[in-house]
Amino acid sequence: MGGSLLPMLTINHSNCLSARVGAHGLEPEMLVSGSLAWDRAARATAQLNASRGTGWEVWRDLANNPARGAHVSAVRALAGPARERFENVIVLGIGGSALGNIALHSALKPATYNLMDRARRGGPRLFIVDNVDPSYLGSVLAEVRATDPTYEKTLFNVVSKSGETAETAAQFMIVRGGLAKHGRALKDHVVAITDPTKGTMRSFCDKEGIPTLPVPDGVGGRFSVLSPVGLFSAAVCGVDIEALLDGAAEMDALCSKGDLDSNPGAMLATLLYELGGRGKVNHVMMPYCNGLYLMADWFRQLWAESLGKRFDTTGKEVFAGYTPIKALGTTDQHSQVQLYREGPNDKVFGFITVEDFGDADLTIPTGMGVESLAYLEGKTLSALLNAEQRATAFAFVESQRPSFEIRMPRVDAHHVGAFIYLWEMVTAYAGVFLGIDAYDQPAVETGKVATFGLMGRDGYSEWKDKVEAALGCDSPACGCGA
Repeated sequence: MGGSLLPMLTINHSNCLSARVGAHGLEPEMLVSGSLAWDRAARATAQLNASRGTGWEVWRDLANNPARGAHVSAVRALAGPARERFENVIVLGIGGSALGNIALHSALKPATYNLMDRARRGGPRLFIVDNVDPSYLGSVLAEVRATDPTYEKTLFNVVSKSGETAETAAQFMIVRGGLAKHGRALKDHVVAITDPTKGTMRSFCDKEGIPTLPVPDGVGGRFSVLSPVGLFSAAVCGVDIEALLDGAAEMDALCSKGDLDSNPGAMLATLLYELGGRGKVNHVMMPYCNGLYLMADWFRQLWAESLGKRFDTTGKEVFAGYTPIKALGTTDQHSQVQLYREGPNDKVFGFITVEDFGDADLTIPTGMGVESLAYLEGKTLSALLNAEQRATAFAFVESQRPSFEIRMPRVDAHHVGAFIYLWEMVTAYAGVFLGIDAYDQPAVETGKVATFGLMGRDGYSEWKDKVEAALGCDSPACGCGA
């Protein structure tokens, strides 16, 4: 008991059990056939298998035909020519329209990708602009103009289902102005990923002849990375999107099984749900691989926005949810582990490790001549990295802090696709266990409409008044004394 071998990922949860971490872990008998947790997971599996492909669970079919075939064909039709023609691709989006793209690129392309020459990259440079910080977008545009002053070799990929998200709309309006200034037609330099039939962006693209890819109906932003939302920029940069979807499909088959110990999504959700009920409400994702670090950013949105809900599905006020935290091994052994071992015991730690770094691995040379460092000579950096992870897991056990490990054989498209789909399923199971709607995000709306009011959008002036009544006026010329 405590681990399960999967075709593509190894998951070990032994350090979540009482045999390792005492009263801060789960008793092994909680996770066997006939237990409450086992039966709960079986019911949730039956429910999720019955509802897949309906409502907001269309994401479960993205890795399987016919959706897969249609999306891959459409993406390749645009990505192939773009890969050959353009030197720069700039993705404009925010939240679920960008975090998955960023995570895929970080995991599957070298950290120095944009610094390589064209021959070594094999495709255009990629910039993903996911904020409206003016220095951020401005610096990206300035960098592109340094080698492509009129945007002749630059493609903008705007990702917005409605076209009315303020941040992405503002980015796109600036880009539109820049292209117009240099006489560039939008249809030649923009690919939009948007609603297939309706919305502001759809109407604009139809009017301007801008090529588009769909944000599929029934796929929310944080579950959209395996749709054209994430596949297009990945394909432009040479990621094997078929392998990505193969990994997801393989994980889908596992996460459809009725037995808890055969279903990794149900098992991880059960562990985190049961430990959450014992006060472990902060969930740390700690990859021991720099390329996977930004996958933890994607996880944070998925976990926080899906599970943080004031009401359950019956309307009862529950204030459900867990706080996702990201850390990086070994970096954060030197910045956070002191807190993690001796601070509040309110966390579960998820280590993400890699078995084989391939040709990227480095061997530490011999001949240093320093006795205290001789133990490092001849060892690989990956051996040191994984030893540090194992040592940290041991230190957490010593402090009775529960943890689990997900080990990838290697970081490639297949395993990354499996990892993404696994966590989407863990989220779906956790939503069922908590009795909440994992697909809405009502608390986000207030900030959106208040922004509309503060920026002067017609019909939202009352929100400006509400903000100023609550926070005071921020204008020094007002004289209101706030």
